[in-house]
Amino acid sequence: MKKTIALALLALIAATPAIARNSAVTVSLQSVLDMPEAKDKLGDMRFYLAGGKAPKVVKKFGGDTSNASTNAFNKTPEEACRWNALSALIKLRERAMRYEANAVIDIVSVRDHVEFKNPTDIECSDGAFRGAITLRGTYAKVGGK
Repeated sequence: MKKTIALALLALIAATPAIARNSAVTVSLQSVLDMPEAKDKLGDMRFYLAGGKAPKVVKKFGGDTSNASTNAFNKTPEEACRWNALSALIKLRERAMRYEANAVIDIVSVRDHVEFKNPTDIECSDGAFRGAITLRGTYAKVGGK
């Protein structure tokens, strides 16, 4: 009996690396902003990725990082990424409002301590059971529409 338990534990330990997936998933920021939930949760706050087009910056208020993760069960990696990104954007919005900022600019995603800078896309981590994202941006007051 003890041998059976020991062999079962050894098999489980050997299989763990196969379960511990950590893949990159890329989605467009626009696909997150187009989610029906985003319109309600993000209000008039504007979000601009580093390297993308942004209106003239009137004033910068400093930057911050926002993390989010979700259970990836029964979601495609892209769906989990969009949900995580929306959660991270909501947190950035709440903090930006404290400064009376109307935008978060120069947004980059960070995965495994490496910045992903793209003018249209963000990058998430897709694990076997959880998805996660880290977004870093700067709070600002911008002009224009």
